[in-house]
Amino acid sequence: MAFFRPRVSREAEVRYHADREISRSYPELLERARQAERTLRELRAAAADEIELLAAGRAFDHALTEALRAAEAGRRATFGVKSYDDRIARRKARATPRGREWTAEVDRLRTLREENRLWGIPRVPRPVPATQ
Repeated sequence: MAFFRPRVSREAEVRYHADREISRSYPELLERARQAERTLRELRAAAADEIELLAAGRAFDHALTEALRAAEAGRRATFGVKSYDDRIARRKARATPRGREWTAEVDRLRTLREENRLWGIPRVPRPVPATQ
């Protein structure tokens, strides 16, 4: 007696392969984020003005966001094709060692990004237009 086992949807397969491609750039994007963080720390240590710190903080935020997107894609790809359609499969995959590793990495990057958004980007007042 054979049971009907539904295949995964075509959309899930397409998303899976797209996530695998995106996740391949993760090490490069993480290195860019580290370099942006290094630049921001050097500017802080050199007591740079707020405009330079603002630009460096935004660059770090952008680099972290790109690395986070790649890490999330890597996590989804690690979970497997079935997890795109099935929440139970996603939950089971999250409990595997590789799933825990990627989930911890995504959480770490989110925390870094939020910390940078709260404390790393200086608040610079907007310029007031000159009235004539």
